[in-house]
Amino acid sequence: MRTITALYRYPVKGLSPEPLHSVPLQAGRGFPRDREWAVTNGRWTYEAAQYAPRPKTDFLMLMLHEQLAALRTRVSDDGCRMAVRAPDGTVLDLVLDDEDDLARASDFFASYLGGRLEGRPQLVKAGNQRFTDVSVVSPTLMQSVSLINLASVRDLGTRMGRELDPLRFRANVYYDGGQAWEELAWVDQELRLGELPARGVLRTRRCAATNVDPATGARDLGVPQALIKNFRHGDMGVYVELLGSGTLRPGDALHAPN
Repeated sequence: MRTITALYRYPVKGLSPEPLHSVPLQAGRGFPRDREWAVTNGRWTYEAAQYAPRPKTDFLMLMLHEQLAALRTRVSDDGCRMAVRAPDGTVLDLVLDDEDDLARASDFFASYLGGRLEGRPQLVKAGNQRFTDVSVVSPTLMQSVSLINLASVRDLGTRMGRELDPLRFRANVYYDGGQAWEELAWVDQELRLGELPARGVLRTRRCAATNVDPATGARDLGVPQALIKNFRHGDMGVYVELLGSGTLRPGDALHAPN
């Protein structure tokens, strides 16, 4: 039996996950507050009224800035405050609608990355959009939920000779109890996450962000290369579109066509 084992949201693109004991979901929408915030890379100025989805390389992200993995972030339940803890114990407390606090956030990220940026970063909010990697593909994918099969993670780890932390793959939903790699066949197939109907929409292509240890921030593995070497593809996990509304919890069953 396939069982959902863990749920996560990532309030700030590229920064640490928040585990969830339950999550209320709506048809056609992603996880609440998932990738709601991001930090620009300093090369451009964010203007909310004119914003359209941009490539992930326009933001701070693990693929290029592995030090981000060592930060620990927490957003309050009401979405009004954010705390960012650095490895040295420094804590940045922010009121997210305060312009002075957003300016302090810019200073913090510029200093933390040690001058690696070409301009001043901005901590920005997506509004009705999300800063997901696939936001540039379509509105449906922008609002999709990412799913990881723990059997696939274990199989890849066995072939690499390493135990892989599943959080390298930064999914919303982790499940166990199925066959390794079965999820890659679920595109255009009907699923059920707990009581919520869903449909697979896209296999998740993996980039160099998965090479970063989510606990230490060390770039220590070659995950995309291992996928291609062992399976002749670079995919791990699948994006799904929610077709119904309800509450999802760890322990809920996942029903799939195979």
